[in-house]
Amino acid sequence: VKAPELNLLVTPNSYLAFAKTIDLFHPEATESPKGVMDGAFVDGSAALGEGVSVYPGVFVGPRSRIGDGCVLHPGAYVGADVTVGANSILHANVVLYPETEVGARVILHAGVVVGSDGFGFAPDGETKVKIQQVGRVVIEDDVEVGSNCAIDRAVLGETRIGRGTKMDNLIQVGHNVTIGEHCLVVAQVGISGSSVIGNQVTLAGQVGVAGHIRIGDGAEVGAKSGVVDNVPPGTKVLGLPAIPIAEAKKVLTLVRFLPDIRREVRTMRAQIRALEGRKGASEDGG
Repeated sequence: VKAPELNLLVTPNSYLAFAKTIDLFHPEATESPKGVMDGAFVDGSAALGEGVSVYPGVFVGPRSRIGDGCVLHPGAYVGADVTVGANSILHANVVLYPETEVGARVILHAGVVVGSDGFGFAPDGETKVKIQQVGRVVIEDDVEVGSNCAIDRAVLGETRIGRGTKMDNLIQVGHNVTIGEHCLVVAQVGISGSSVIGNQVTLAGQVGVAGHIRIGDGAEVGAKSGVVDNVPPGTKVLGLPAIPIAEAKKVLTLVRFLPDIRREVRTMRAQIRALEGRKGASEDGG
């Protein structure tokens, strides 16, 4: 690169370099004050690690364990028997239902709800009988969950979010779902119960995943797609229903021409009827 009049940063990954440069010019805000502040409630049987910050309005339930260096912002609710790993951050009004397990260096943004009941009801004539949800949620290390996401507890066993996965805002994760490691889940995605998402998977905005679906490692699902069948590893799919992206692009291209095709079909039908009429008249006269 020859540009002697400029100061340049030369890198094979400009996006990563951009992220690191922002960190240099905008270091993280001043550390939170340590300890339990006035107006917070911590049950006597709960255990807090060293250097924990617990803001006013926080509730920490019985037998819960909060790791070293964690920050619990105002309004955070930690139910009974919850574990939060070291240096994790619970922003305002995060809710961790009982028995939830959160790993180290996890960031849960405002309004996240982890461990609420999965959506399970058995029909009984005209009524719907609630299926008790007695499992839990496990969030592994280095996960970040955007604002107002809901991650349901399992019916039995666990719902699990894999290490390093990043989730955008307004995402619904159903009961007994497993999301693998280092996935990207974009805003307004909905994942139905018992589906299994592999490692390094990308689910773009507003993707819907039906129940009991398997999406293989490294797969990519395009925005607004509806996944109703298994997706093999490394596959790129798009559409409703989601199909291989090359086929989906052909379908989308054809959609623009549907009005013209409709007119042509109507014209051809009229011409066929006219030809049939002439043929019938010829036969009657012949």
